[in-house]
Amino acid sequence: MKKFFYFIAVFIISITAFTIYNNKTHNTLPVVAIANYGPHASLETAIAGFKEQMRAEGFTENQNIHYETADVGFDPSLIQQMLISLKAHNPRAMLVMTTPVAQAVKGKIHDIPLIYTVITDPVEAGLIKEKYKAGTNITGSSDMQDLKAFLKFAKSILPEAKRVGLLYATSEANDIALVNMMKASAAELDMSVIAIPVEQARDVQIRMQEFKNKVDLIYVGTSGPIQPTLPVISAEARKMHIPVFNVEVQAVRDGLALASFGVDYTTVGRNAAKLTADVLRGQKISDLTPLYPAPEDHHGLINKKLATELGITIPSNIAIVE
Repeated sequence: MKKFFYFIAVFIISITAFTIYNNKTHNTLPVVAIANYGPHASLETAIAGFKEQMRAEGFTENQNIHYETADVGFDPSLIQQMLISLKAHNPRAMLVMTTPVAQAVKGKIHDIPLIYTVITDPVEAGLIKEKYKAGTNITGSSDMQDLKAFLKFAKSILPEAKRVGLLYATSEANDIALVNMMKASAAELDMSVIAIPVEQARDVQIRMQEFKNKVDLIYVGTSGPIQPTLPVISAEARKMHIPVFNVEVQAVRDGLALASFGVDYTTVGRNAAKLTADVLRGQKISDLTPLYPAPEDHHGLINKKLATELGITIPSNIAIVE
């Protein structure tokens, strides 16, 4: 019995010593803060890509770099509180994710290099003044979609499609930029866009009814307020037999969208890491050119079950989820 208590005591002491050592190690490592908007598949994929590329750049978590990560559960009223908390860790750089977070940070933090990511149009969002020129204290990695390529992808599945439905949050610069880019791309392909404004997430179910008999497909982009309502969009679209196209693949795997076509968010995160690594090596952030996805960073996927349900023949060149 004495031996048992002896081993228990040794175990507890060892764990305590390790915890103290681990905490001390974290306290001495340079910190990169990650300010996220909320838990979502595309954002989490971008973070994973970011950390993967940081390792490739020579920065391994808890060995020579430490991450402090926080999110606000998509509640913009909590952003300032999150920033104060992250800044208290004295980060060498801060990764700011999505437009609401990036805009809030840019106006409040001037003494920490800022790297934005998962931003559709950083110029439209007021983060930088020129597409390929960093700001004084900010640069980053955009997830700007090639919408003309998306529309061609959609028409390969729905050859007769002419009208695209799109919900957008009136409070989001990202969403306004998306609407404008979608309209410009659609015009080039002799297509039209019906964009329905949404002020509150709870309005999505009602706003969806405005698409009935008016659109051939519905597109859901990277909008922070709209993406979390995808289950509602999917359910309402299904009632109206309108195919839903999403920007990221998980919705297709989950059966919420017929197909996806968009940027690989691992690559978006990797691009942000390349810029962050340069900052940590001592380069001036104002000299680091903002990065955008390349054409080869876009991928398409279709859900076979939903395609069958909608009576759609799947083209042979598109990856399938059974």
